Parts: sequence; structure tokens; C-alpha cells
Amino acid sequence: MDATWEEFGWERLGDGVGRRRLPRWDATVALVVGADGALLFDTGSTLREGVELRTRAERLLGRRVTHIALSHPHFDHVLGTAAFAGARVYGASGLTELLRAGADDLHRSAVAHGVSEQDAAEAVDVLVAPHHQVCGEWTIDLGGGREVLLADVGPGHSGHDLAALVPGSPAVALCGDLVEESGEPQAGSDAVVPRWPAALDRLLALGGEDALYVPGHGAVVDAAFVRAQRDALAARFGVS
Repeated sequence: MDATWEEFGWERLGDGVGRRRLPRWDATVALVVGADGALLFDTGSTLREGVELRTRAERLLGRRVTHIALSHPHFDHVLGTAAFAGARVYGASGLTELLRAGADDLHRSAVAHGVSEQDAAEAVDVLVAPHHQVCGEWTIDLGGGREVLLADVGPGHSGHDLAALVPGSPAVALCGDLVEESGEPQAGSDAVVPRWPAALDRLLALGGEDALYVPGHGAVVDAAFVRAQRDALAARFGVS
């Protein structure tokens, strides 16, 4: 299967691991494949994007995505989730309640950033909140020796930042927007900036020096890049 990732529109990152960089906001979604299951990390900004991701994943795998992990509650990472009927959805502790209570805010944010009123309304109407909330760490067994470690490493970029580690040679750390490569890290109204450097310290401890770090936006980076971004954020916001 690994030889066919690019054929189906995915960038292969390692054995059974790939990603797509979505248009417009350059948001990353990642796919992790085991013998019995497949996990998608983030789902795009609209149902339309979610359906495209589902279609591309199913064409690659010949089967359905079984698990979804949501990195944080921003529209460009969560609004495609309803396209994956039957998948088990995971998020950081507190994300379920936040998404259920904050649907109107998600709608406003999506429209303000250029999603059409119709697409935003359609996605928010069927918004899927996590069925499982991760407090600390949670290991998902996808079969055939493939495990994914989900870790509630935030807050930082948001109040509910979830990362994922896929062991391997090299390991792959899925960072969400705790790390951004294609621009300066964005700190919106829900960012918890005094704790963001500590979240990156936890991310580095999780992945280690040799992992590939996959930002929420931009090219894959290494531990040195994450450490430099951590130091820049600490200086920018006056925290240690």
C-alpha cells in the first residue's frame, strides 16, 4: 500500500502514515493505517472537504476510516467530521462540551475566514463532538502492531490541544496548530499563551529528537524547528 500513497493524493511520511495539505489555509490532515483500523487526524473545514478526504482514504485503503482525532476546536480542523459516519471520534478533555456549546462561534469563525454561509451552516448543523475525551494519554490499537498515542499536551494554541505520536523509524508526531511552519503561529482569543511553551516541551518529550513533526500548517519539521518556535513564542509572550 505504501507505494500508492501519492497516487491517491497523499504525502507518505512513513510506514502506514501519510498526510494531505488542504487548499486555502494549508491545513494538514494525517492518516494512520493499521491492519484492522485507520485513524484520521483532523477532518478539514467543510463537509465538502470531509467527503473528499473520506473518498481519498477509502480509495487508498479499500475500507473505511474507523477513528478520528481532532487536534483542537478551530473550524478548519473539525468541520468535516460528520462525513465519517461510524468513526470513533477523540479530542482533548473538555472539547466535547466546548464544541456542543460553541457551534455558533464555529459558524461565525468559518464565515469570517471565507467559508460560504451555506457550507458553514451545513457543517455546523451536523457537527460531531468527540465521543472520547483524552485526559493525559490514550493509546489506540489499529491492529497489526500499529498503535497511535494520543496526548492532551495543551493548552497552548487553544484551550484543548491534542497531539498524536505514531511510533516507527522515524516516529511521526502530529502537532496540530501547536506548531506552524507556513507562517508565524497564530494566537487567537482562545490561545493560552503563558502555557504554550510548556505544551511544546511536552510535545518534544513525546516525540524525541529524531521524530518527524507534522505542523497543523506547512511543511514537516524536526525537533530543532519545534524547539526554536518554542523559544520564539516564549520571547514573544514574555513567558519562560
